[in-house]
Amino acid sequence: MATLERIPLEHIPRTHRVYGALFKNVTNAPFLQTQLVSRNAEFEYAFIDASSVLSRFHLLAGVYTALNTLLDGTLRTPNVHSEVVSSLNINNNIADGYRRWGITPVKTKDLIVIKILTSPEPLSEEDEEKERQQVWAHLTEVIEGTPVPLTDEELATTTDWPKVRKYYKLNGVPVLDSLKDEAEKKKKMETLAVMGMALRGL
Repeated sequence: MATLERIPLEHIPRTHRVYGALFKNVTNAPFLQTQLVSRNAEFEYAFIDASSVLSRFHLLAGVYTALNTLLDGTLRTPNVHSEVVSSLNINNNIADGYRRWGITPVKTKDLIVIKILTSPEPLSEEDEEKERQQVWAHLTEVIEGTPVPLTDEELATTTDWPKVRKYYKLNGVPVLDSLKDEAEKKKKMETLAVMGMALRGL
């Protein structure tokens, strides 16, 4: 049964906790986006259009970048959740990042949700589980969709590959066009996308 996953990331303080979930066939994207735009504090999540995500590795590269930006005190967006969405982009145009990876009222059907919570001290396992259950209860109450595991297998069914190639400027790249094996090509695209994210602004 799908639920909210506690996602461990190396080199991140235990005072910072990352939770993630995937919902398919979401029918109330307009409502969810409205809550974000109005900055409703109860909806402080990273809502990511799953069609623009290649894999867990791709997703978590963005999460990791956003967390490091938070820890460095150099957020470029209102909060760490908007920073996650922006971090998936390969340029510094924040609005561009929101438009391409954020939730949209018409096009978003499959939705990744990331929730990052912090505390002055690490939580006990019991308190962390209580926190996870509270977040999950809220998500399942407000998102009209089917929760599925946040796995590479499920993400592969949602990815719009032509769109992602366009976003990461991977059309006409010889190293990709020369690959005949589709699995190998997709893996190479993932690598190039993450490299593009890492090189942003350099």
